[in-house]
Amino acid sequence: MLPPVEISGVPVGGDRLVLISGPCVIESRELCLSIAASVRKVCDHLGVGYIFKASYDKANRTSGSSFRGMGMEEGLKVLEEVRREIGVPVLTDIHECWQAGPVAEVADVIQIPAFLCRQTDLLMAAGQTGKAVNVKKGQFLAPKAMESAVAKVRSTGNTRILLTERGSSFGYGDLVVDVRSIPIMRSFGCPVVIDGTHSVQKPAALGDRSGGDRAMVQYITRAALACGADAIFLEVHPDPDRALSDGPNSLPLDALPRLLPEFAELFAQARRMSR
Repeated sequence: MLPPVEISGVPVGGDRLVLISGPCVIESRELCLSIAASVRKVCDHLGVGYIFKASYDKANRTSGSSFRGMGMEEGLKVLEEVRREIGVPVLTDIHECWQAGPVAEVADVIQIPAFLCRQTDLLMAAGQTGKAVNVKKGQFLAPKAMESAVAKVRSTGNTRILLTERGSSFGYGDLVVDVRSIPIMRSFGCPVVIDGTHSVQKPAALGDRSGGDRAMVQYITRAALACGADAIFLEVHPDPDRALSDGPNSLPLDALPRLLPEFAELFAQARRMSR
């Protein structure tokens, strides 16, 4: 078994399933607090570790006119409030090196977006904060190539690294998940997260925005857990069809109590089989 990455009392890579979840983007303070409280309640009931996720700025939207979020200053205030009031670690992404320092003052995990996973300076800036770093595998990379991303972060002396599988480009406007990536990336000594919601995204499929097929989330997540994934990444929203970002691939918040028990049991079975 891999040594767990400890994130403010939540060990990722141990004998307990961890869920990274929240809305794609910070739409409002109220929405984030409500989602975080609801998800924590489900996770606490099942004994699942929970890390809240939301982006203060979605810098890689399909359209330049799409909603990007509240911005870093206001967004970090919301994340800090979620962390304090709900009592859970928080994760958010950075897009430029200068953002690493301010974000590290609030976030427990700094995330490197898939499109930026080869950006050496960005990876090293995140690593130098000492915070846990979650690097999403680029849609354009073989899983083996992520070993170089790991090496870049480790060169800063930071070994608290997670890797996330979120699908690979499959022609135009679609993604496919090759579950071989789970054991391959775990072989680098890092816990691996399956991003069940971004994996069903259909990039730019709706012209000025991305589409998705949320009905496939449960199947991709099951397959990855059976192959040894250490954690799940799921974007959730109380009304995905009205979400301001990634609605088509987000799960309805009320689906979580039905799906998470199954995921937790499958995780436990896979752990027993791996011993």
